[in-house]
Amino acid sequence: MTIKKHIPNFITCLNLLSGCIGITEAFKGNLVNAALLIIAGAVFDFFDGFIARLVKASSPIGKDLDSLADVITFGLLPGLILFNLLTINSNLPLAINYIPLIVPVFSALRLAKFNNDPRQTGSFIGVPTPANALLIGSLPLITEFNSDLNLNFIILNPYFIISLSIIMSLLLISEIPLFALKFKTFKWKDNQIIYIFLLISLILLLLIKVAAIPLIVILYVILSVINNLMLKKTK
Repeated sequence: MTIKKHIPNFITCLNLLSGCIGITEAFKGNLVNAALLIIAGAVFDFFDGFIARLVKASSPIGKDLDSLADVITFGLLPGLILFNLLTINSNLPLAINYIPLIVPVFSALRLAKFNNDPRQTGSFIGVPTPANALLIGSLPLITEFNSDLNLNFIILNPYFIISLSIIMSLLLISEIPLFALKFKTFKWKDNQIIYIFLLISLILLLLIKVAAIPLIVILYVILSVINNLMLKKTK
């Protein structure tokens, strides 16, 4: 096997390494650094699949390695971020403080489901773990860099964090079909929903910066539902 065949797995390992370093940062209470490492992991996660398809290096080992990396970077790490955010000002019973750790559990279930579900070759069923992780990772970034919006009273509210943990965990394993950001062609007709999503996302990022990330994930789900309804009408 040539060296180029190993490149996708190497990039996947960088995703895993990002998650591991992010976990150490979360344990230190450096949640901004932990969130940035989720973003780094997401970049590596995108490029490992892209390059695997480019050099035709897909393999069962690569698929398993990708899921193992994802459960760390996009499962355990965001769960620890929520746990830290909850315990900063929480006077709730200890058992309730551990509710955010259901995120890694449901992320693992989501990844196992994805690997064994033939319906998810060209699209997703349920919110992908990277999207969920980016939403959660955006919370400490919003508190740090979007202070002008003054959203801390929401983000640091214990009941918001608990509710978010439960809702996003359920969305991970939901049966909601979601479009994938993959281009077979670049024609408008074949990719209308993707182009609309990317355009609105760009506008939101320019207007409200990192505070746009949760809105973008919500937009992703809403547009997917609309797209599914439109496809049903055309059948």
